[in-house]
Amino acid sequence: MGAREEILARIGKAVARAGDVEIPRDYRTTQQVEDLVALFAERVDDYRAIVHVIPSAEVPARIDQIIGDRRVIVPDGFDRDGGWTDLNTADGVVTGCAVAVAETGTIVLDHGPGQGTRAQTLVPDYHLCVVRAGQIVSCVPEAVARLDPARPLTWISGPSATSDIELNRVEGVHGPRTLEVIIST
Repeated sequence: MGAREEILARIGKAVARAGDVEIPRDYRTTQQVEDLVALFAERVDDYRAIVHVIPSAEVPARIDQIIGDRRVIVPDGFDRDGGWTDLNTADGVVTGCAVAVAETGTIVLDHGPGQGTRAQTLVPDYHLCVVRAGQIVSCVPEAVARLDPARPLTWISGPSATSDIELNRVEGVHGPRTLEVIIST
């Protein structure tokens, strides 16, 4: 018997004597938030994202204004004409989302209609995401309850950023360098 097998045998023996252990599942699943939109906007702004809170009727015109001459990917299912391009020539992507979390300022994509593929949302340097007020929930457990775990999920908390060993911040390494969010009220 090698060292690996010996260690695993000892672990198996120790665990066998432990018996069943009840795991408490009484953690918080919701949170009272007075203004979900305001909290979400504040948290997204804390992540250095650009945030616009506007009435839903103004969203199409604001998207056109923001996009301007950018070559953007507009995924199937997103309600916008024009501005379509492919991944190889894209300056950015415009998407919706599945859910957004006020407490953490996190946007979750499940890559359903209007949300694009993972490549479409991670490769371009710019991401404009439209979040409807009704998609904002208070906390992560509430968001998880709305999601299908079988779908590919991308959790976005601000523009992509990392730090090197000297703590120099580098943006855009693992996804878009710039995140802009329109919150549609």
